[in-house]
Amino acid sequence: MGFGPFLFLATLEGLVQASVLVLTAVGLSLVFGVMRVVNVAHGEFFMLGAVIAWFVATNMPGDPAIGFIAALIISPLAVGAVAYVADRLILTRLNYNPEATIVATIGLLYVIQQSVLMTYGADARPVDPPFYYTIRLPWFGYSSYKLFVIAAACVLLGVIWFVLKRTKWGLLMRATQFDRETALAFGIPVRKVYSFVFAIGAGLAAIGAVLIVPIQQAHYLMGLDPLLLSFTVVIIGGLGSIQGTIFAAILIGLSDGILSVFFSPTLAKIVSTLFVAMVLVFKPNGLFAKAKR
Repeated sequence: MGFGPFLFLATLEGLVQASVLVLTAVGLSLVFGVMRVVNVAHGEFFMLGAVIAWFVATNMPGDPAIGFIAALIISPLAVGAVAYVADRLILTRLNYNPEATIVATIGLLYVIQQSVLMTYGADARPVDPPFYYTIRLPWFGYSSYKLFVIAAACVLLGVIWFVLKRTKWGLLMRATQFDRETALAFGIPVRKVYSFVFAIGAGLAAIGAVLIVPIQQAHYLMGLDPLLLSFTVVIIGGLGSIQGTIFAAILIGLSDGILSVFFSPTLAKIVSTLFVAMVLVFKPNGLFAKAKR
């Protein structure tokens, strides 16, 4: 295979990774942007989504596509419900204090991880993709499911934009993000908005996990890499900036995919770390951070 087709293959792999990463990172950025909470347990919500997807797909009779569709519906709802309960029972009682919520979400991380280990086990388990069709290109064959992952991420980003910009709930979230005290004065149920946002962020991570689990395998330690990459993305893009998160996710996903194919995954992680270091040195608030008023 020549350099051009090899680069094209690497770019496709990078776009697949970027598609999953952008959903996970947007959930993390949304939680911080609205709630000012650094959710250290975000990667475990990703892992929980993958495990629930395996459970649903495995126990659903019939064609694998039916199990996958069921997992794509049930897993985000279940993970979102867990996040909603965690917010009401833990974060609300801490009054969303930044330092306390970091410690609390670290504890939540270990609770979810060890609970999955005790019930699901330590084995990595695969999920069948909903279809196996291979698209034949002039240079190589490529999985149609991976292209579906890219398309699904684009559609979901469009839905997120619509919800934030064109719906009442989006208006409430933006108002709460802009000024919590003023939102309270106008009768906006800020705590309910926070719980809803925390659940949405976890649900987006779960959707990313459902999409990637037919390519990777579900296991109880798979939340670490998505968490670290999501933090990398939101630092580069700017904490709380959805546009910056999307840009940084595509940048990191493409660079990671291309460097992993041409060189090694280790070099890809080094380059990502260098990106973060340069952003912190030259633009500490991130590339797309809004100026403080």
